[in-house]
Amino acid sequence: MSCGDLLEAEVKAYMAPGISNEKKKEDEQSSKGNAIHLCNPHLEKMKEDILYHFALGTGTHDFPALFGDVKFVCVGGSPSRMKAFIAYIAEELGLGDQDGDYPNICAGTDRYAMYKVGPVLSVSHGMGIPSISIMLHELIKLLYHAKCSNITLIRIGTSGGIGLEPGSVVITRQSVDATFKPQFEQVVLGKTIIRSTNLDEELAKELMQCSKEINEFNTVIGNTMCTLDFYEGQGRLDGAICLYNEEEKLQYLKAAYDSGVRNIEMESSVFAAMCNLSGVRAAVVCVTLLNRLEGDQISSSHDILVEYQQRPQKLVGYFIKKSLGKV
Repeated sequence: MSCGDLLEAEVKAYMAPGISNEKKKEDEQSSKGNAIHLCNPHLEKMKEDILYHFALGTGTHDFPALFGDVKFVCVGGSPSRMKAFIAYIAEELGLGDQDGDYPNICAGTDRYAMYKVGPVLSVSHGMGIPSISIMLHELIKLLYHAKCSNITLIRIGTSGGIGLEPGSVVITRQSVDATFKPQFEQVVLGKTIIRSTNLDEELAKELMQCSKEINEFNTVIGNTMCTLDFYEGQGRLDGAICLYNEEEKLQYLKAAYDSGVRNIEMESSVFAAMCNLSGVRAAVVCVTLLNRLEGDQISSSHDILVEYQQRPQKLVGYFIKKSLGKV
């Protein structure tokens, strides 16, 4: 599917919000190919593309030489977590060790951090939809300029669980908004555009199979609710502002559970939407730090939380090893 077709589909979705999920899925699957799609004809007219928030540019860096061999891109909120991941995957792939020196490719900026070892790129995205959106625009352009193909892009992170024991890992089937709809609303030139947030079903199944083979922690496939903030948007009672009661909170979270939601975070919707438009096979893998039906505050010890946060890394690391025939 061409970018023009994708944009036309967006217009139809805007004009007819009831467009079927089946039709959206067909459009997404047909748009996915081996190469990165850039839905921006203006870029072809530019002599140089400056990726400002990465401190990289096509006029100053040889993208194909630096990134052309990338096949797996893992993104997560924290720079330190993504540095730890690249050290972990380097050791798993036999390309280095946990104590090795892995320089930050984006050292010229303090916005994001980026690390690379072999075919794996690890990038931080900060917290929330605006931050990950900016990062993804520049990451997708980076992969395009590097002439990368057959890319698998996975977000690894933390979340609040609903009806799951803390430490459970959720592989996202669909990202849904705060009203449980599988869509991301973007305001462009004053008009609301609705984009689908379905993720690659086969990739989710592959990751689930990897979890079964590891057999170290509970893993489920479920919907992930993506909210605009950490407190009111997620029905917490412990923020600076809260104008609802506990009964209303639990009623909302139970409705989310009944709709198929198993965890809550703040990035998956725009992540899924942008990967769909760019033809990138993508997944979201997050560990749950608490069960929101039982409380709002994260009270587990530091050591337990560190071990929880390593679970998505272990799962995705195993998936990468298996994909490369190293299991």
